[in-house]
Amino acid sequence: MGSNFQPLPGFRDFPPRERQVSRYLFEAWTAVARRYGFSEYEAPLLESAELYLKKSGGQLSDQLFRFEDKGGRDVVLRPELTASLARIAAAQQREYQKPLKWFEIGRCFRYEKPQRGRSREFYQFNADILGESSPSADAELIALSIDVMRELGFKEGEFYVRLSDREAWLAFCEDRGISASEVDAFLQVVDRIERESERKLGELLEPFSITLESVVSFIAEASKEPSPNLAAVLADLANRDLDRFIQVDLSIVRGLAYYTGVVFEVFDPGKALRSVAGGGRYDSLISIVTDGSSDLPATGYAMGDCVIMELLNETPGPLAQYQSWLQRQSTCDIYVVIADESQRPAALKLVSNLREAGLSADYPLAAFKISKQFKAADQTLARFAFVVGSEFPELKLRNLNSRTEESIAPNTNPVEVLRARLDEPDGPLIA
Repeated sequence: MGSNFQPLPGFRDFPPRERQVSRYLFEAWTAVARRYGFSEYEAPLLESAELYLKKSGGQLSDQLFRFEDKGGRDVVLRPELTASLARIAAAQQREYQKPLKWFEIGRCFRYEKPQRGRSREFYQFNADILGESSPSADAELIALSIDVMRELGFKEGEFYVRLSDREAWLAFCEDRGISASEVDAFLQVVDRIERESERKLGELLEPFSITLESVVSFIAEASKEPSPNLAAVLADLANRDLDRFIQVDLSIVRGLAYYTGVVFEVFDPGKALRSVAGGGRYDSLISIVTDGSSDLPATGYAMGDCVIMELLNETPGPLAQYQSWLQRQSTCDIYVVIADESQRPAALKLVSNLREAGLSADYPLAAFKISKQFKAADQTLARFAFVVGSEFPELKLRNLNSRTEESIAPNTNPVEVLRARLDEPDGPLIA
């Protein structure tokens, strides 16, 4: 019966091959974050439900994995990281120089319908800047979002960033008599403008006494004449030669209620997928989380693994870059082939010496034919194999890529020989 068990809907197993994809993303995310001067932090997977109900808005409150723990506490598996970050930053910000530039890569959970590019458990990369209110902080994160895509192999034309401003929408609401308590609900309708029919959108806008035509007209006009906030961000990005990746589009509002200013989302050109990544300014969240006892301006960015993995697999350049990276990954530096089973004790000693020297080494745990051992060695992607045979203490060192072999004399240190060979450029792979 146990063999029939499958992961719960929306959850995934990560056997080694699938885990390689995650590691590829993690390495790219971390590399860009480090280049931009961000420091890594970590937050708990389990948080107080109140933290995420305080200012989540939209559908998020209905998508929580929420339950009562054994201590009677109302808790949730974190659906995203911003509220957790706000809690940590509020408590720790006096210990750090401003602005805080922090990033995290971790699991998040949302109880929503599993579909292409969306699951109930996912990895998310977050990068946030706290303690800086100028547009330069917004531009910094948008630049980071562009460089994440380029780090993954995407070129100009294979993605773009849609840029918007929540403040412009707040002004729109005030001009048309939409009360502060109704703003979040109204923006939820705007957020669906590309996913719903005109008839459905008209019905959703009726309670606000707003026509779809007026919303569409505002989006077109405001996108042509960027607000001062957007103009400042665009100027900053132009100085970096990154404005070529940007489209001003006021239809982007982001689904969470805590956003207060500039917001952005990354898309594929055909919009075949939901947004690949996104973020924006959330200046009031820390004050809300701490009931006003602490306050920091803040802006953030996040990318989940599900959508970007879909896009990576569909885009030739990034896919080729990933496959090239994958070919360079090895389970170990050296595989020790035991050609003569009577020499297994000597082989185990060799493996131990290699590992103690800081090299990664693997070997057959049971007696196998030599051909099967070399097949196992190939699967590790190790460049070399030591062959321990009847002629021991003489060893053979085989280059598994070029299929060449050399003898290692008994009075030679095999660890030092291997180190030297690993430092040499390798020859072409033999098909």
